[in-house]
Amino acid sequence: MMKQGFDNNKYIKIQSEHIKERISHFGDKLYLEFGGKLFDDFHASRVLPGFEPDSKLKMLLQLRDVAEMVIVISAVDIEKSKMRGDLGITYNDDVLRLVSEFEERGMQVNSVVITHYSGQESAKAFHNRLSRLNIKSYYHYTIDGYPHNVQLIDSDEGFGRNEYVQTTRPLVVVTAPGPGSGKMAVCLSQLYQDNKKGIKAGYAKFETFPVWNLPLKHPVNLAYEAATADLNDVNMIDPFHLDAYGKTTVNYNRDIEIFPVLNAIFEGIYGENPYKSPTDMGVNMAGFCIFDDEACREASCQEIIRRYYAALNKLVEGKAEETEVNKIKLLMQQSKTTTADRPIISIAKKRAAETGVNCAAIQLNDGTIITSKTTPLLGASAALLLNATKYLAGIDHDVKMIPAQMIEPIQDMKVKHLHGGNPRLHTDEVLVALAMLSLNDDNCRRALAELPKLNGCQVHTTVMLSEVDRKIFQKLGVDLTSEPVKKK
Repeated sequence: MMKQGFDNNKYIKIQSEHIKERISHFGDKLYLEFGGKLFDDFHASRVLPGFEPDSKLKMLLQLRDVAEMVIVISAVDIEKSKMRGDLGITYNDDVLRLVSEFEERGMQVNSVVITHYSGQESAKAFHNRLSRLNIKSYYHYTIDGYPHNVQLIDSDEGFGRNEYVQTTRPLVVVTAPGPGSGKMAVCLSQLYQDNKKGIKAGYAKFETFPVWNLPLKHPVNLAYEAATADLNDVNMIDPFHLDAYGKTTVNYNRDIEIFPVLNAIFEGIYGENPYKSPTDMGVNMAGFCIFDDEACREASCQEIIRRYYAALNKLVEGKAEETEVNKIKLLMQQSKTTTADRPIISIAKKRAAETGVNCAAIQLNDGTIITSKTTPLLGASAALLLNATKYLAGIDHDVKMIPAQMIEPIQDMKVKHLHGGNPRLHTDEVLVALAMLSLNDDNCRRALAELPKLNGCQVHTTVMLSEVDRKIFQKLGVDLTSEPVKKK
């Protein structure tokens, strides 16, 4: 099992306390721009071992009596039917999912704000859909020259034109399905209109990464750059913080680039900017909760390798540019990491060279490495699940849990009736077969009971997998890498 390096309980406690303290700085209200994933933040849990994927949600639950949620979606993303790649749903549907998730946990959802609105019919339709579901929604309009035309932005024809979001609680958490939705603009628009109404309000930003009080080239921060290589985000020393305080902190290029503009906007609203730097705006306390730096470094280096292979796979599929691969390759050099630091890679490739077929390897949480190969009946990934669960259940490797006479009719159906080109069983089909056999077979029942132990295990395959197999590994909590080679 991966060595722990992050104190999750401390994080939940001090993060919520720090946000309460920031609210008190502004009196009546704080708009908190909440970046990253509130649910299932698996990147954070991989690079900060001990961080639980729902930690940020648990932290917010500590504040639910003083907080309300505003969810932001861009009309441009609605028009494009933009998808969340990790969930396979549109941003529209993710907004509704977020509303449901928050309300089920006792969080008050105030409304949805549709940003970048310029009359798009699809945005109007979504606005009407929200109305039918009794969810309040508001339009925020496109402002010409945003964010640089400060004179227009800080005026009744700029922020003043937006529909005002009526809020009632001291903490307004502004979140969104993905980047580029316009969260910051919503916060600033509300500040402008609150100020006009005589309401004292403030703004702060919550982003887990980069971790501002870790070194610029710390692997945790480099792993964040690897995760956002497609967005071309770059971690930088915050020059405004260094100039104001003489202290070195880390931020990322977009916040640093936009700060002079934000400074002008704040001055237009308040007459002065309450913050001297982008770092000042943040409230992230994650860096104070690392108790084993070496464990976090090692975990982050592993994440960079995984991101490298993911980029290679996307390049083969035509979904990425070579610049993305080269950037992550450079990050590997900066972190002094190579693919040799992921031992299952060489083991899977060695097995493939020996057998002449596609192979896979898994490193279990106890460090044991198990391999598999493609057979006439099973794909390498399906065989790997059987081999791993047999090992965990103490079942002899030579035991055949799924009889060939059961697999062959399934293959026949896949090829003859479903017109498939690959008769071998995929991971989902093997698991269904195990589940059916478990009614009368103790070995199958014992093997299925071991599936939760695959969470956090590492897998490498010598070819790129089908979407079905990738999703099964994802659902099992397995961290997967694959050689950038398509199946023949």
